[in-house]
Amino acid sequence: MNALTPSPSAAELTSAERDRILAKSAIFNPPPPVLPDGRRELVGLSREELTAEMLAMGEKPFRAKQLWHWIYHQGVTDFAAMSSIAAPLRAKLAERFVIGRPEVALAQTSKDETRKWLFRWRDGQQVETVYIPDPEEDRGAVCISTQVGCTLSCRFCHTGTQKLVRNLGAAEIVGQFMAARDAYGEWPSPKDDVPRRLSTIVVMGMGEPLYNYENTAKALRIIMDAEGIGLSRRRITLSTSGVVPMMDRCGQELGVNLAVSLHAVTDELRDEIVPLNRKYPIAELLAACRRYPGASNARRITFEYVMLRGVNDSEAEARELVRLLRGLPAKVNLIPFNPWPGSPYQTSTHEQTAKFAAILNEAGYSSPIRRPRGRDILAACGQLKTEGERLRRAPA
Repeated sequence: MNALTPSPSAAELTSAERDRILAKSAIFNPPPPVLPDGRRELVGLSREELTAEMLAMGEKPFRAKQLWHWIYHQGVTDFAAMSSIAAPLRAKLAERFVIGRPEVALAQTSKDETRKWLFRWRDGQQVETVYIPDPEEDRGAVCISTQVGCTLSCRFCHTGTQKLVRNLGAAEIVGQFMAARDAYGEWPSPKDDVPRRLSTIVVMGMGEPLYNYENTAKALRIIMDAEGIGLSRRRITLSTSGVVPMMDRCGQELGVNLAVSLHAVTDELRDEIVPLNRKYPIAELLAACRRYPGASNARRITFEYVMLRGVNDSEAEARELVRLLRGLPAKVNLIPFNPWPGSPYQTSTHEQTAKFAAILNEAGYSSPIRRPRGRDILAACGQLKTEGERLRRAPA
């Protein structure tokens, strides 16, 4: 089959397939956000759920709006700091609820100022989150995770060697960004799009976000809410390895920027290094990209392409990539392979990567060669993997 021609089913994806993905995802759902003492976590509740909690207490709906402001705009974690709420009600809230953050099990800072946190949740599970500063501007991106482990087993990715344990809940996804803001003292949320150091989110950490769609979508809606954190959808990029049935829904409901982990130009090679391709081959993946709402020259789809020496980095493959992307508003991020212990690949040479990039650039596709960040603390692309098992095995 020509890689530019979608299979007959690609244009008419059934709701049954999406429902099957969501049902399978539910098997790995997180534990309920309730503490052992019975208090409920407020972070991660939607506006409607927060309103329902206030009504259950006999309070007016506007209390939910007040709480939303304090939690997501001011970033407070202590009800006592909510000065616009009367002291008796603050005491009642503290008896019933908690405004939590993930526990920082380990924090590391790279020599290039990249910062990585190992966050621990209440059930002992852990994920990694990374802040990547822009070396040319006083801002950067927070790379957040959506699952503990991963189910995709991409051969070049360290995270893929860690089995999927469970999905993260909306509170745990939002909490990563909020904890990063705590660390950099960036509360309250900026107004009028005033830039901050933590100005962008990339959903590119551990896990496949479209296999945890409901929790990821809920978290991103909270983050984009204008009366809270207020991050524009244009400052959020969601990366997928190509869960085709969920890409349409993501575009229609969230409208965030899309990044696609491509990494190969033939189904034969992509089947090997990105096993999800066996289910959703390149033709179907690119057809979904062409359908993605909002894709334009101003909001191009990003294709991520990790450069593996002698595997996918030839000039012929660069020309084939140009052919595959023809007509798509796209850019290509060329990612030097970031080694990790036991990895079977080598990084392409700088000279070969430059030749690959030149072919794409000449064809009109912006193809920056990503500068590796945080390699010395295993915080670079493809290097994330929690050290939970090793830490638990370590002698006390």
